[in-house]
Amino acid sequence: MSNHSEAPVIPVEAFEPPYYVAVFTSVRTQDQSGYSETAARMEALVKDVPGFLGMDHAQTPGGLSITVGYFRDADALTEWRSDAEHREAQKRGRAEWYESYTLHVAKVERSHGFSRV
Repeated sequence: MSNHSEAPVIPVEAFEPPYYVAVFTSVRTQDQSGYSETAARMEALVKDVPGFLGMDHAQTPGGLSITVGYFRDADALTEWRSDAEHREAQKRGRAEWYESYTLHVAKVERSHGFSRV
């Protein structure tokens, strides 16, 4: 995903439920040729989906990555899932970049946040 080292680290805000989350958890292969460019393209592309609310991403020192995408409704999530360029990136991910992954999609029924600001 994008380089967040210069941006402040803050989670995506809490939204008024219901909305949807797609939680993508992965372990990547050693060869990551082209991954960064494709991930940056996917991040830019998903922002154009009407109903996309934001994305959180974290990676452990051991290599487990978690990306959470937030979507206003099921139609927005379906549009992202059906995007042709996204589908091609998924195929390449299975063929080259991922050792394993899981995807969990859930409807959020409760949401709140806190900020010390």
